[in-house]
Amino acid sequence: MHHEQYRDTLAFSKLLYADTPRQLEFRATTVAEAAQWQATLRDKLIELIGGFPHESCDLHPQVLESREFPNYIRKTVQFRSRPGMDIFGYLLFSKDFDGSAPLPAILCLAGHGRGVDDIVGIEEDGSMRGEYGGYQNDFALQCVAHGYAVLAIEQFGFGHRRDAVAREKGGGSASCQPSAGAALLLGHTMVGWRVYDAMRALDYLETCPEIDMNRLGVMGISGGGTTTFFTAAIDPRVKAAVVSGYFNTFRDSILSLSHCIDNYIPNVLKYAEMHDIAGLIAPRALFVESGTEDTIFPIEATRFAVSRAESIFKLFGADDKLGFEAFEAGHSFHGVGAFQFLRRVL
Repeated sequence: MHHEQYRDTLAFSKLLYADTPRQLEFRATTVAEAAQWQATLRDKLIELIGGFPHESCDLHPQVLESREFPNYIRKTVQFRSRPGMDIFGYLLFSKDFDGSAPLPAILCLAGHGRGVDDIVGIEEDGSMRGEYGGYQNDFALQCVAHGYAVLAIEQFGFGHRRDAVAREKGGGSASCQPSAGAALLLGHTMVGWRVYDAMRALDYLETCPEIDMNRLGVMGISGGGTTTFFTAAIDPRVKAAVVSGYFNTFRDSILSLSHCIDNYIPNVLKYAEMHDIAGLIAPRALFVESGTEDTIFPIEATRFAVSRAESIFKLFGADDKLGFEAFEAGHSFHGVGAFQFLRRVL
């Protein structure tokens, strides 16, 4: 069968991967070298995802609705990310919040599916779920129950921020395609668009007197984990990141398996693997959780990437700021070790 040996496309991709040196992989041996490496890789990463606007537009913040629930208050908010694009989201506070001291806050980012409504317990018909549900287990509501203020925003292309064709198809249909493709055609990436939205969400939180900006976390699963990961790597305002169902190696997941086009960053593998990018978060805090049965982010590659990231955190003297939990399940939000970790670091 040797005459078929060069017809396997994945084998070819992996061969090229092996032959492509990562020009900015972590090689530092001192904290000073490591800090310089971070600055260089962070600049390169911002360039690879398409860069950001030179100046930020006015936020034009609006509260569209305010509703009381038995345990929390939910404000529906909207603010401007850039000219021609608004961000829709929910600001959530526990009923126990008395305003005496500002709260730690978590920016929550949903993965593929129905979008932000699916992490705050809103069913497709607008009714409220009786208990945590879906693969994301209403993690934004879990954050509120753990005492955090929450800003849950709709990611670009999901739920409340889609094109007309996707809206026609119903709740679970995203507009990642064609918009992630449009981004690539324009020299941008969906990762860049979503990270910038997350950064604008942090700008919005800075305008809220209830929020302690020194205790700011970001949490997301799947496509929300992607945005969480890159936002924490790029924006130092993030003190802790919880990445669920995403952290892996590009080699074993994004390069090897069929993913939504919103995952792709042209040329990234010429410079860094995912564990290198994790090193941009050190000495700030990163918690990774992954299901042992997750078919799109293989657990062995996650374990490998975490062990590689550990050596970077160690050099910064921040061993205790990198956490990892593998749990017996598929692609889903777990939130056990993650909340214990956040209690400690935030």
